[in-house]
Amino acid sequence: MLPLLELASDGQTHHVHEAIELLAQQFTLTDDEKRELVPSGKQPKFQNRVSWARTYMTKADLLESPKRGFFCITERGRQVLAEKPPVINVKFLEQFEEFMSFRKLRHERNDSTESDSGFSENTPEESLEAAYQTIRENLADDILRTVRNCSPEFFEQLVVDLLVRMGYGGSRQEAGQAIGRSGDEGIDGIIKEDRLGLDIIYVQAKRWEQVISRPEVQKFAGALQGQQAHKGVFITTSAFSHEAIEYAKKIASKIILIEGTQLAYLMIDYGIGVTTANTYELKRIDSDYFE
Repeated sequence: MLPLLELASDGQTHHVHEAIELLAQQFTLTDDEKRELVPSGKQPKFQNRVSWARTYMTKADLLESPKRGFFCITERGRQVLAEKPPVINVKFLEQFEEFMSFRKLRHERNDSTESDSGFSENTPEESLEAAYQTIRENLADDILRTVRNCSPEFFEQLVVDLLVRMGYGGSRQEAGQAIGRSGDEGIDGIIKEDRLGLDIIYVQAKRWEQVISRPEVQKFAGALQGQQAHKGVFITTSAFSHEAIEYAKKIASKIILIEGTQLAYLMIDYGIGVTTANTYELKRIDSDYFE
């Protein structure tokens, strides 16, 4: 936060985008570092940090915002710089009543995760994203554990439901008839790539605990060749060995390997075996309304 306040010490009104560029140069950030995104992937991380630094110091009355997107230093900000603080962080701002009122209003916790750089390790958006990812990971673990305890027949039905929801297999009835009916040299089913049936995809589904080794993938690839097919999906509740993954990359046939963890995340993303518990909306100010 201190570099941002120092940037404003010239008394000029600066746009936040200008500050982001100047601070990036000051910190000699690489292009990759400037492009690094917050977990949601919707905003560069450095831009997010600078924006929140401006917000925090505005709430503490060290900066003021004469109009949307711009900021300049206040008299209090000048006094703070005159004291030559080694760092300005959340703990430093707690001395100002205005900032404490802002924090109380937001129901923030004390900053146990604050780093030595002066920022909290996570901005509010990052904290929200991190919490969401934790919930998502725990849900994926629960899904995978439940799927492994299901019968092979139910697992085949689950695969059908997922592939149809993803847009494959034609209709639910057509896909259901195709999966689990072949049993031809390691092929568990045949589905349409699209509703028109312009191409077909061969499916292998294994509800296993042990790692799938290269010979199993080779067997599936051989079955594809025997059918003069070029596309296959191998789905398992376990994982594939490194050798199996490398083999699938090198062969002419296109075989997609879906491990248990990826299967669980696909089920979450496409709403298979899960239900929505809560929905939260993250809103921002609509500048067009006020203009």
